[in-house]
Amino acid sequence: MSDRKASRVYTARGPAEGEDWAAVAAALNERMSLRRVGQQQLAELSGVSVSTVRLLQHGAGRRVQNRTLVSIARALEWPDDHLIQVLLAPGPADEAEMVEPGGREILTVLTRVEGHLSEILTRLTAIEDVLSRPGGPAAP
Repeated sequence: MSDRKASRVYTARGPAEGEDWAAVAAALNERMSLRRVGQQQLAELSGVSVSTVRLLQHGAGRRVQNRTLVSIARALEWPDDHLIQVLLAPGPADEAEMVEPGGREILTVLTRVEGHLSEILTRLTAIEDVLSRPGGPAAP
């Protein structure tokens, strides 16, 4: 009976002990904001319904298949198992871990920095294009 229960963990998702749906919601909302992707667009990119995206953004209130998490991760350009790893990641064991940033927090900050750098690069490329056009502003 316990074997059946264990295999279910890897085929379907829903509220269960040790799973952090709030962390999934936080990661999803952060990435959607960073990428400027709305619920409708994410639903279209991932092939998941808007209502499922909405549920995940609020911490999931019903069973969600692993393939749904994989589809959303792919649509947000994460590794396939990213949201599953976030879901199953153990919380801080003690106060010391809560004070020092962990891998997930560092990854979140690095992802945010990566997004900002990408935006800066896009703007810089546009400026270079304007400056390099014949008759464009002269270089000092």
